[in-house]
Amino acid sequence: MRILGIDPGYAIVGLGVIDYIPHKFNVVYYGAIFTEAKTPFDTRLGEIYTDMINVIEKTKPDIISIEKLFFNTNQKTGIDVAQARGVIVLAGQQKGIPIHEYTPLQVKQSVVGYGRAEKHQVMEMTKQILHLKSMPKPDDTADALALAICHAHTQSSQLNYLNKLNLINKR
Repeated sequence: MRILGIDPGYAIVGLGVIDYIPHKFNVVYYGAIFTEAKTPFDTRLGEIYTDMINVIEKTKPDIISIEKLFFNTNQKTGIDVAQARGVIVLAGQQKGIPIHEYTPLQVKQSVVGYGRAEKHQVMEMTKQILHLKSMPKPDDTADALALAICHAHTQSSQLNYLNKLNLINKR
């Protein structure tokens, strides 16, 4: 399964693509989409959309794993991120790729084993799980890789659960 992890934003969109075969990860690609602060916002959204389509066509993911939004103190920033996230989701939907959403708590739980883990702990575990020599920069890219790992772990857990149910039902 090829998973495209996405950390949405409008200045930086983190991207990480991994191939996952149960208990084995292979990093395919990671990077980021950057938009310039002085560019009109609608133009920035268009750039994000176009670049997402290009990444999807280049990497051919089976699944998109994207962070669910939550609003902190700055609602204006949250609304802008939500708009950027919308064009990202639209790009995936138009390419027919299933989209799975995860909260930061779910990502931390899946990658570190503790939902209240610190950012540096998630980054270090991401580096270890993927056997990277150093953590990709910017941090948004590392977050995207963690989102891809989260989906792989979540799907593995669900498949194991379903397999157990089938075994139980066959008895």
